[in-house]
Amino acid sequence: MPAKKAADSGKAAVKKVAAKRAATKAPTDKAPTDKDAARKDAPGRGAAEKDAVSRSAAVGKPESRTALVRRARRINRELAEIYPYAHPELDFENPFQLVVATVLSAQTTDLRVNQTTPALFAKYPTPEDLAAAAPEEVEEILRPTGFFRAKTKSVMGLSKALVEEFGGEVPGRLEDLVKLPGVGRKTAFVVLGNAFGRPGITVDTHFQRLVRRWRWTEATEPDKIEAAVGALFPKSDWTMLSHHVIFHGRRICHARKPACGACPIAPLCPAYGEGETDPEKAKKLLKYEKGGFPGQRLNPPQSYLDAGGRPAPPLGAG
Repeated sequence: MPAKKAADSGKAAVKKVAAKRAATKAPTDKAPTDKDAARKDAPGRGAAEKDAVSRSAAVGKPESRTALVRRARRINRELAEIYPYAHPELDFENPFQLVVATVLSAQTTDLRVNQTTPALFAKYPTPEDLAAAAPEEVEEILRPTGFFRAKTKSVMGLSKALVEEFGGEVPGRLEDLVKLPGVGRKTAFVVLGNAFGRPGITVDTHFQRLVRRWRWTEATEPDKIEAAVGALFPKSDWTMLSHHVIFHGRRICHARKPACGACPIAPLCPAYGEGETDPEKAKKLLKYEKGGFPGQRLNPPQSYLDAGGRPAPPLGAG
């Protein structure tokens, strides 16, 4: 059953953390030194300093560029094992639906967008249809997403631009996409990576939070974060890297209370200890399929369902 698989997935994550920590505490014949004692007593070190790849960052020593690249890529490899089913969490069937859904996702959840867009696309399936719609009718459909007047203006404006400038087709170039109303670099890279298979890094709030916690960059501006993180990975990794990081941010590494004790990459994280470190308490903080809850999509990929994930309920469902 999906719920059982989800629960097993959460337990497996906790066991993996425990196994990694146990491996770092192997007995030794060497007598403890004053330096060892100081490290043991130092607050907030946790599992992070136990791993050779992340030791420099964890104890506050400068991390070489080579060490940073190795640690970052190792984190991505670990996340790929944790979330082999990572995917864009907006429902879409074509590039037009994806660009509209991504614009609508501003200041709301993907779940709320996914619950709202079926009615929108049923009534206005093409850019031509949406461009010619009555604004008040579109506003009423988009009301649940918040900021519905501004969003109506954006999606109708981009639809009109698609019709007038691109023959009703979503362009597959960054420089064209960012000219559309309501479309910035983040939205453009979502569309390029997931509708056209062209690599891009999606710097949303989850991505920004996690890469700073992991000390991949100290930048705060999205374009600078994009450049800094992009330089750590081959271009071919960028799209899936974005999915891995965002999935982890939504499920385990939360903004207010990270589930550190249930995090399989804790040994690689310089910020280990900012959240709940007790494994059982941390397990209760897990969200979506890791905690046995429905995901964001009404129509998720089969790989997600096979892994124990559950589709979200439609708008208005109990």
